[in-house]
Amino acid sequence: MFLEALGSAALGLLLGWAAVRRLAHRLPSRLLVLSTGGAGALFGDFVTHSALGGSGSVLSSLLGAAVVSAASLSLLLRPAGRLRRRSAPA
Repeated sequence: MFLEALGSAALGLLLGWAAVRRLAHRLPSRLLVLSTGGAGALFGDFVTHSALGGSGSVLSSLLGAAVVSAASLSLLLRPAGRLRRRSAPA
């Protein structure tokens, strides 16, 4: 159980690091992104492990951790500059 949580946290940090490297211009501070990735992965692991009970495999728990971590990180994205709507001049 401990190694599963440690692996999930490492996976979340890895996803956060990849998001910072790829989308730094659309994300808030690096510390917030990394902590959101790790916390999202731990929460995803907890939910997946609880839903499947003790019969679930480690791979399914890590998959759930990756999905929730990616979803949490996507909530931090800001719109790209070209997609922002400008208000009409008054």
